[in-house]
Amino acid sequence: MKMKLTYPWLLMLVAMIALASCKKESGTKSTSSTTSTVNASGALAISLASGSTTDTIYIVGCYGKHQQPDSVAFSTLPTAIGTYLTANYSGYTFKKAFTILDSSKAIVNYIVVIKYNSALIGLKFTAAGVFVSALEQRDGHDLGSGPGWHHGGPFDNRDGLHRDTIAISALPTAVSSYFKTTYPTDTLLHASITPDSAYVLISKNNGLFATAIKANGTLIKRTQIDLHVGKHTAITEASLPTAITTYLTTTYPGYVFDKAFSHSVAGVVKGYDVLISSNNTKYVVVFDATGTFVKAFAVH
Repeated sequence: MKMKLTYPWLLMLVAMIALASCKKESGTKSTSSTTSTVNASGALAISLASGSTTDTIYIVGCYGKHQQPDSVAFSTLPTAIGTYLTANYSGYTFKKAFTILDSSKAIVNYIVVIKYNSALIGLKFTAAGVFVSALEQRDGHDLGSGPGWHHGGPFDNRDGLHRDTIAISALPTAVSSYFKTTYPTDTLLHASITPDSAYVLISKNNGLFATAIKANGTLIKRTQIDLHVGKHTAITEASLPTAITTYLTTTYPGYVFDKAFSHSVAGVVKGYDVLISSNNTKYVVVFDATGTFVKAFAVH
């Protein structure tokens, strides 16, 4: 005997199948402004509502096999995490936090999602609140095999073509005029543009500085990279010590190399300053002559 499905019954059947599929593939926890979805690949999908639009980004490498994330309030995080965020991302906005639990329900890591300037940043910390890494982000359909990005997507600068690097002579008049007037003794070495149309300028003045300026010539932030006298020389990524590239790959997975400078005195290299982009945020990472990490700055 054939069963005839009327339209209401058909809708009910589709809804039941969809519900079963959602329960099988993911678990979701929601608030009025933020939704976080647990993905089977160890990624957390963070959806942030802004007005009438919702942006979703996947933060990968959050947890491993036999581990489970659980959403927590900022107030429950170790004090060290708040201290780190204030020191390294001044003016940040907290969005979400998760504990990563092992099979015995012990905390092994914390994942904290913040908004810094216009970019989302996912950070991993130890159970004691010690910074581990800035986690790679991907668009939804880049989660599978492949490079983890696609042309025209939010992370298409990972193709290595350095489309965000611009000639110093091509800076907007408002930006170059502000910089020359405010820092007349600086020598400009490098310029790049961020996804939110700010300009990051690397300059030398008895040391290196990173200055972020809006297109209209308004200062965003000026960061002192180092105060080393001596010679700063632009070098390629291939010329960096292996220890540096290893650290960057581990700490900023999916990072994009922008520019690097060696600092030398009397022909002897004393350290390295490396400018990178990680998930649409620009950082300067400083190393000593052996390639050992010294400090890092989130520039913009």
